[in-house]
Amino acid sequence: MDGTWSIGPLMIAADRALAVAAMWIFLAIGMLIARRTKAPAERAAGVALLAGVVAARLGFVAQHFSAFRAEPWSIIAIWQGGFAPTIGVAGAATAVLVVLGRQRATALLLGALVVLSLGHAGLTAAFAPEPRPLPRGLTVYNLGGAPVAIDTMRGKPFVLNLWATWCGPCRREMPMIIDVARQSNIPVLLINQREDRAAVRRFLTSEGLGGDAIALDPGGHVAVATTAGGYPTTLFVDSAGRIVHRHTGEISRASLMAAINDLEGSTP
Repeated sequence: MDGTWSIGPLMIAADRALAVAAMWIFLAIGMLIARRTKAPAERAAGVALLAGVVAARLGFVAQHFSAFRAEPWSIIAIWQGGFAPTIGVAGAATAVLVVLGRQRATALLLGALVVLSLGHAGLTAAFAPEPRPLPRGLTVYNLGGAPVAIDTMRGKPFVLNLWATWCGPCRREMPMIIDVARQSNIPVLLINQREDRAAVRRFLTSEGLGGDAIALDPGGHVAVATTAGGYPTTLFVDSAGRIVHRHTGEISRASLMAAINDLEGSTP
């Protein structure tokens, strides 16, 4: 299990899908409570949902302010992920109390919020992929055509980003990832999948991007070996050669740096 669910061509991270489902259920429960108690619980659920999302996002921004300071616009790029769940639940609970005050509907809605939050946390943990060994024998090529054995990177943590020039989210995140790679204490390798050297060079030239962290995998072997279902996919490999975290879809600077810091912190 890689932590993502596919619906036709659409891919979504399991934790995000579960969060969306929990939000819909919360709104539905608010509607039911409103019908039974005649209190404005449906409105309270909507306000709480909005307050919770905003609080969770702002909490994450505060925790990783240095990354967002470099790219302030990314604060609103919520599709990239990055939320502080505990702060979000606290914000939602506060909104319920403010809108409903002390009454039976308040207790019912807060109870639903607690149950759904615990259920989301449990299911997210259950669907999270277990650390798995990065397959051995993978070889990619630098822009000069020389082979680069990924096995030579073992013994220390590193990051692999799988991308393609035709992939919109890949193109958006690449300048940021290359910048982070340039400053990172651990290697970050951006591995193009299934495209030839000329096409990649043209793309890098047109975008004004450096190629020091770029590698080529014309056969797409890395994606197959790591069961990457789509691009971009970012793999975080620890010093034992295990994929300990993967991010499917566009990644923010804050999420990338947080995962890199986790890798650095796990190094013996």
